[in-house]
Amino acid sequence: MNKQLLSWILLIGLFLLPSQTEIVMAKKEKDRDYYETRGEIVWEVPTNKKVIALTFDDGPDPVYTRQIAELLKQYEAKATFFVVGSRVKAYPGVIQQLAKEKHELANHTYTHPDLRRISPDKLQEEVVATQQEIFRSTNIMTHLFRPPGGYYSESLVDVAKKSGYLVVLWSWHQDTRDWSDPGVKKIVNKVLNNARNGDIVLFHDYGGNRKQTVDALREILPELQKRGYQFITVSEMMKLYDNTRKAGKD
Repeated sequence: MNKQLLSWILLIGLFLLPSQTEIVMAKKEKDRDYYETRGEIVWEVPTNKKVIALTFDDGPDPVYTRQIAELLKQYEAKATFFVVGSRVKAYPGVIQQLAKEKHELANHTYTHPDLRRISPDKLQEEVVATQQEIFRSTNIMTHLFRPPGGYYSESLVDVAKKSGYLVVLWSWHQDTRDWSDPGVKKIVNKVLNNARNGDIVLFHDYGGNRKQTVDALREILPELQKRGYQFITVSEMMKLYDNTRKAGKD
């Protein structure tokens, strides 16, 4: 092959390949801005009101969930509990207490699987099974879904929509990482030093010894209340989010 022919082939190939800008745009198409703008995933809620949503994953737990609920009651705080279906089945009394005290119940799958390793059909089974357990215990239909690990994708959003759920994650600056037992002070500082209107804060009420989470809440709740914050559920906060569509609807 002569050099002139080779040059023409390379030139044509360059025109056929996507430009760097097109590659970047393709990657950006499915980032946070993409889903947030479409109202398909919520990380936090833009609002001028001094409200914060405290959320708890992986429970219910007969010890730590009850301790957390007792602390919330002291400060007239409502929270959102993203529960695991298998644990709802094991501890129906705990979830019934949460419902009675007007906390919000939400879906966090049935077995807390690695979502990167299961099919969309299996994910839907997990979501539906969890809803069935929640309804069996409380007669409540839930509408919010948080994927384990915060993993999200186009297919996950599609499954959530088809099941009637809105995907809710958390404010990036309010991931307490309490599951790693970083120490009470680190948990407290993470929340208090970064507190903003409309935050969705991530805690866990199961997944090991959650004593640090409980002890941290003893400092966080009175301080934020002193600053004028009101603790509301994610759904209550969503009412302030006019640009977010209802799950599964345009």
